[in-house]
Amino acid sequence: MAEAQQALNEREARLNELVGYRAEYHMRYKAASSAGMEAAQIQDYRQFIAKLDQAISGQLVLVEGARNVYEETKRQWSATRSKSLALDKVVTRYRHEEVRSAERREQGEADERNQHLKPALSLDSSNDEIEPD
Repeated sequence: MAEAQQALNEREARLNELVGYRAEYHMRYKAASSAGMEAAQIQDYRQFIAKLDQAISGQLVLVEGARNVYEETKRQWSATRSKSLALDKVVTRYRHEEVRSAERREQGEADERNQHLKPALSLDSSNDEIEPD
């Protein structure tokens, strides 16, 4: 996605350069034409501005293409990230379930051991009592 963003930024920067250069050249043309120019110079200025306009149009197409690539890359990244987050949730849930299951199993085993120990303890304590003769 970073590459697509960089390509878009570069194309937009180039477009801004062309637009700025055209505006500057157009101002020069207006200043020169108001001071008086020959027809050949006027024609040269107009042709050059027309070439700049073509370059700007071409650059707009490149910017739009780069923007489309960036948006598609961003959409794919977002979809992949959403899937990854969903999988992380599932993994976390299963890990918690495993821990709870292990805790229940251990508790059950401990309860069972205690169940077996209680009768044995009861028998031992009854033997400790002194019986009258």
